[in-house]
Amino acid sequence: MKILAERLIDVVASNNSGRLARGMCKVEDLLCGARLLQAAKNVAVITGFYVPTAEAPETDGPPGAGVLARALSILGKKVTIYTDPLNSSAVEACCRTLQIGAPQVIETPDELFEEDKDLLVYIERLGAASDGCYYNMRGEDISGFTAPLDKGAILAQSRGIPVLAVGDGGNEVGMGLIYQDLVKVVPSFRKCLCAIGCDVLIPSDVSNWGAYALVALLSALSGRWLGHTPEEERAMIDAMIKAGVVDGKTCQAVSSVDGFPALVHEDKIREIKELFTEWEDKRKAPETVIGS
Repeated sequence: MKILAERLIDVVASNNSGRLARGMCKVEDLLCGARLLQAAKNVAVITGFYVPTAEAPETDGPPGAGVLARALSILGKKVTIYTDPLNSSAVEACCRTLQIGAPQVIETPDELFEEDKDLLVYIERLGAASDGCYYNMRGEDISGFTAPLDKGAILAQSRGIPVLAVGDGGNEVGMGLIYQDLVKVVPSFRKCLCAIGCDVLIPSDVSNWGAYALVALLSALSGRWLGHTPEEERAMIDAMIKAGVVDGKTCQAVSSVDGFPALVHEDKIREIKELFTEWEDKRKAPETVIGS
């Protein structure tokens, strides 16, 4: 699967957004993340990023969380999506669209452990900087709008529970794992970088895309497509916009995520599924040797 992982990185983590350096997403980490998901039995998926300027959640994160949760459910795993009250409308819109269970709305990290979890997955969830405050990409302190669910990563690691994280800007949970690398790439953003690490980090151009790449690899491990369709991608974005959710980059309630219009995201889904299909066809072909 190494070849598939390499090609997925070209699609979802090639620095199209211009925020993280190309090469930060590692093949071995993408593979390790997929295997963590494959081995897990009871997974917590945490997402939700609030935009105070717009008084609304953003469109990145909830779709990735929903698609991943549905894939894990198809495999028979217990999975719960968690978010906080300010971000619930975005996550609920995606869950309804994908016809999966509603998210658990919580305010404290302890609530993540009310049932025995064996894996925490953070997707586009703001994490505290080294000064304990929470900063958005504009450098604004939005601590008053951010429930400390990021602290669940610290609690999980103290209990021996692995943490998988997906982010795209440097201020999300898990980015503390590559803090020093990020300081070199975005020195002016140092104060805002998340200081909380994780076990496996998937830096991507858009956090949703990183989650979709993990689902594609999980599909390869399972021998069947577990992801969603371009139509479902569009439907999730439209449902979020209808619920008052905004693009986190533009702060506008338009059909886009991180400044990329919906059509770009639909095309990404097609690319990702085509890579999986091509890999699966080669795997099944007789006398064909592919990367392990």
